[in-house]
Amino acid sequence: MEAEILAKVIRGETVESIHRGHLIILDGDGKTFTSVGDPETVTFFRSACKPFQAIPLLTSGAADAFGFSEDEIAMACASHSGEKIHVEIAARMLAKVGLAESDLRCGVHTPFNEREAESMLRNNEKQTQLHNNCSGKHIGMLALAKHIGADIRSYEQLDNPVQQAILKTISVFTRIPAAEIKIGIDGCAVPNFAMPISAMAKSFVDLVSPPKSFDETLRAASSRIVSAMMNFPELIGGTERLDTLIMQAAPGKIISKVGADGVWLCGVLPDDKRPQGLGIAQKIEDGDDKRARPVVAVEVLKQIGILSRDDLPELSPMLIKNLRGDVVGRVEMKLSM
Repeated sequence: MEAEILAKVIRGETVESIHRGHLIILDGDGKTFTSVGDPETVTFFRSACKPFQAIPLLTSGAADAFGFSEDEIAMACASHSGEKIHVEIAARMLAKVGLAESDLRCGVHTPFNEREAESMLRNNEKQTQLHNNCSGKHIGMLALAKHIGADIRSYEQLDNPVQQAILKTISVFTRIPAAEIKIGIDGCAVPNFAMPISAMAKSFVDLVSPPKSFDETLRAASSRIVSAMMNFPELIGGTERLDTLIMQAAPGKIISKVGADGVWLCGVLPDDKRPQGLGIAQKIEDGDDKRARPVVAVEVLKQIGILSRDDLPELSPMLIKNLRGDVVGRVEMKLSM
């Protein structure tokens, strides 16, 4: 099967461009609720796997050993915007671990938040690795390395016990043997994992509704990750970021996590209609993060009843404006779940 059209960009009433992709929704039994395109398409998990990269931080006892609070656990799962609140919490985490910014291996980039980036430029402030959207994840990895006695200087390398623990966790949640998971290097220099998007969806079902096959330690860690993400949505993304907007619009109902190159994962918590929850995985084929991904994500949640039609009207459909501010078109999803 090939990718299908997920979103159309319409100027006036003429389709100007399209975004194709793949989408799957699984229930708690692993049965397909709906799918579009080819859910067996293999692609990288990217930052959508951060909740699982944080699991060993909890199961090892490192998070509790260093006294990480729930907001700090949320930061370990975040792709944050580099706003002051994010940098402050990251610095606090690093201090608890007893390490320095120079111990991080994630690299430096300008804050995703445009106002923060502009403010730093005006004030001649230098960005650090703490502004990196993955800094919380990396601090969690450093904490794990220090706790288990692994080499902190190579914590980002695949053969380091930290990354091996993460690979094992990814394998458990996706039900794919570790040896069969293809590895690539993410933008922040740590290993990332390629697999069918159906496996990604399954991992989010198991995160929000851990199966009985998981031991108590893993079930408890899953619950703590989910709670941290739901209780601190402003940390998972940031101001005007998709994950934050979605979780704030549906408090206590879902966890949402984007990944670069058009990836979006969502776990719908169990409720009366969905006693074992749902896992949603989306991949925009051309890697679009700005137009197709948010429109499709929000529309899917509206169609399955997690969001109301009045929620996030700026994202579904997304209006196109010219330089004068006139509405000249829209981006919309045409599919019906």
